[in-house]
Amino acid sequence: MDQHRAVVVGAGIGGLTGAVALHQAGWDVTVLERAAALTPVGAGIGLAPNSQRALDVIGLGDRVRELSAWQGDGGMRAPGGRWLARTSAKAAAERFGGPLVLLHRDTLVEILGSALPDGVVRTGAAASLVDPGDDGRPAVVRTATGEDIEAELVVGADGIHSTLRRTLFPGHPGPAYSGFTTWRLVVPAPDRHFAPHETWGGGRLWGTQPLKDGRIYAYAMAAAPEGAHAPDDERAELLRLFGDWHHPVPEILAAVEPGGVLRNDVHHLIDPLPAFHQGRVALLGDAAHAMQPTLGQGGNQAIEDAIVLAHHVAPGDPPGRALAAYTADRLPRTTAIVRKAARTGRLTLLTAPPAVALRDALIAAVSRFGPGLVLRGFDGIADWRPPLADERARVS
Repeated sequence: MDQHRAVVVGAGIGGLTGAVALHQAGWDVTVLERAAALTPVGAGIGLAPNSQRALDVIGLGDRVRELSAWQGDGGMRAPGGRWLARTSAKAAAERFGGPLVLLHRDTLVEILGSALPDGVVRTGAAASLVDPGDDGRPAVVRTATGEDIEAELVVGADGIHSTLRRTLFPGHPGPAYSGFTTWRLVVPAPDRHFAPHETWGGGRLWGTQPLKDGRIYAYAMAAAPEGAHAPDDERAELLRLFGDWHHPVPEILAAVEPGGVLRNDVHHLIDPLPAFHQGRVALLGDAAHAMQPTLGQGGNQAIEDAIVLAHHVAPGDPPGRALAAYTADRLPRTTAIVRKAARTGRLTLLTAPPAVALRDALIAAVSRFGPGLVLRGFDGIADWRPPLADERARVS
């Protein structure tokens, strides 16, 4: 075994961030990605100040901010267009130490991938865990071609349906269906001006956010049976659900090209894992704590995971204590965020008119006290800061 080899299974945002962080920490990194190419879904992602500070640790925060749209003033609306709550970008930046920025996932993957040496990422390389290893023996990962790779550290970043998670924790129930499905799309911006917004209806939600390149990232959510699909196409389904909502929703839907809508049921790990590690294997991102998108923290928490993991593990050191520290840092935090996202999702799923009217009235009442009270819901999330570089030395 290469004494300092780390194998990352999965080249999503969390896996690539982890690979960059481990590479910079002195690991010989190999990333195994099942897909034939690094082609993330055609969707945007919002990066809150917490994940931007994590990316600053590996020197990529400024590049991300340079290529991103900084979220402006906006808020929450009702389907007819009435503002329920106004948000202040300045107030958010002051409270959390920086702005929320938005960019296309393709752009973020390109930034992360460019920070790795050529040959580190192997696409078309599905992998399974043969042996998690321990302090006395390496972990072993097997590729689809039958190649066994020994590693001092294995990172499971293989998503919500993680094969590594199932291998480590076969008795865990795994992801549960949340009760709703989501749609995502990217289209040219409409001619008429609009403010960034998220609009809540009865059992339905729509969000519209601008990207820096002049396009719009829009997302939608609705209560639906698991596995349901539109009888014709997903654009037609969105027109049925949202076509009569306020500007710019109809204009955005009119700009969607055939095949331009991504639909995914939302599953989450509402039952937390007992740990995020076993042997020489650590899980991160959706593999460890898949959450509903209602707080916009899924990718943000994966980035946090990656930076904290690299902070704790050092090439050549026995992994047991380091990975236990990683679990201790990340499991309580992400469990709380998973549960908070689920509570927010339940508010979104309200369908009875009296319950929807009460929810909207409460949101409007809270907003009258100013943006600080609305933003308080992200205290302890968006204000997170990565561990200090010398912290590991102090506690060792």
